[in-house]
Amino acid sequence: MMKQCAFFFSLVFFFFHFPATLAQPSQAPAPSGPTNITQILEKAGQYTILIRLMKGTQVADQINTQLNNSNQGLTVFAPTDNAFSTLKAGTLNSLTDQQKVQLIQFHVVPNFLSISQFQTVSNPLRTQAGNSNNGEFPLNVTTSGNQVNVSTGIVDATVANTVYTDNQLAVYQVDKVLLPLDIFAPPSPAEAPAPAKSKKKASADAADSPSSDDASLDSSDAVSLMRRAMGVSFGVAVIVAFCL
Repeated sequence: MMKQCAFFFSLVFFFFHFPATLAQPSQAPAPSGPTNITQILEKAGQYTILIRLMKGTQVADQINTQLNNSNQGLTVFAPTDNAFSTLKAGTLNSLTDQQKVQLIQFHVVPNFLSISQFQTVSNPLRTQAGNSNNGEFPLNVTTSGNQVNVSTGIVDATVANTVYTDNQLAVYQVDKVLLPLDIFAPPSPAEAPAPAKSKKKASADAADSPSSDDASLDSSDAVSLMRRAMGVSFGVAVIVAFCL
């Protein structure tokens, strides 16, 4: 009986002595970190080349800064490693640093676009690469049912699926690398030079046309002949006069 009473008083003492400890609510989960485009792609897998280019050109930092320091949304078209593997060998290595930046920026639209918004968007889309005029960085989107197609004037790609969306950032997988006209358009054929005058013809023309020396010589001969004719005529006239 004494042991039961002691246990009872111990419980009462415990409850009254530690009320705050028992009433403390459970800790809320830590807030998620800032949006990071490369972490999103790493988690999705199959984007190692795109991640490397984003980091190397610092476009990843630009995207993260824009997402975390403004309310402006972004849409990213993400080519898979398989998409990059279809490029002609040496394509990426042939680009300058500036062209690599423009290539990756060409995959970023500076506003959030949901799949349904692609149906009403105005073409051409303006990307972070700059001018959307034809011949530079135009990006055109067309839809057919639930399918979204993206055309650059060089390639036609298809949106395969949604990698990530949070109403501020949308990342869509595309099956081809989006190649802008400004970088990858084939050079226009050079104008053919005017045909040069053949040397043979020029020589023949020169031979046919009298030189100035020849012309002078012909004139002198004509004058001399005229003088001789006048002399002969004068002599004949004198002889005839004496005979009469």
